[in-house]
Amino acid sequence: MAREGMIPTILGTAVTATGLALRGINPALGWGIAGFGLAHIVLGAIDLIEHSPDYDY
Repeated sequence: MAREGMIPTILGTAVTATGLALRGINPALGWGIAGFGLAHIVLGAIDLIEHSPDYDY
């Protein structure tokens, strides 16, 4: 079973790559999509850290 936070992190990576690829066509849209993807990566990473077995807080 996938750890909680893995799906948003992987999805965010794909969305960020798509946004960076779109910069050549429409820079504003490309950067907006890339920012949305980066937010998913950050939130997914927070979930991964929060739910790790070594998290003692």
